[in-house]
Amino acid sequence: MLCSAAWDRDGVRDDVRAGVIEAIGAVDGVLIADETGFVKKGRASAGEHRQYSGTAGKVENFPLGTFLAYRSGRARR
Repeated sequence: MLCSAAWDRDGVRDDVRAGVIEAIGAVDGVLIADETGFVKKGRASAGEHRQYSGTAGKVENFPLGTFLAYRSGRARR
């Protein structure tokens, strides 16, 4: 569904950032995104696919995770 849906990735990023700014109140902040794979054996997890894994350094069957963080010059809350 996500692969075939038409969506504006810049708009989604801007909406997420605006929500974080509203909640935290720091306009100098940046949204940090990181994608990583979790090497595992078996086929019992959702989101797995045989593809190249930088974590394993080879083609493996593994799920991916995307993590978001927000960083600004203000103190952590």
